[in-house]
Amino acid sequence: MEREWLFLLIPLLIGVSFLGVAVYGLRRASALRRSGLTAVGRVVRHETRRDDDGGKYHHPVVAWTTRDGGECTYRSTFGRGTVLPGFGIGSSVTVLYDAENPHRFEVRGWDSKTFYLVFAGVGAVLTAGALSVLLVLLFTL
Repeated sequence: MEREWLFLLIPLLIGVSFLGVAVYGLRRASALRRSGLTAVGRVVRHETRRDDDGGKYHHPVVAWTTRDGGECTYRSTFGRGTVLPGFGIGSSVTVLYDAENPHRFEVRGWDSKTFYLVFAGVGAVLTAGALSVLLVLLFTL
């Protein structure tokens, strides 16, 4: 076997990285849903960023008061190309947050675990495919 098998490490590394991101995100979202507290928040503004291709992504900045009286104002991790109905400036939204670290939060209806599920699917396909080809190469020597 020549060095061609080394090229299989590229999709394998990418696949494992995607799986790592997916597992981290899904576990974090699951923990937040299990033990998080809810609060009513208000969208105070949208931070807009542009990617390298010129696409615009809107991230709502939400303010809410925690159960112990602390004031929180944080930007959502997820950005979308358009502002969904009900998430404009001044809109009332439901926030699920971690009581010990309110910076870990999600905006119900805006944040989505679909991103992490796509990463899990792509990572699984890349990892399984690269491992399958690598095993075939190893056993056909």
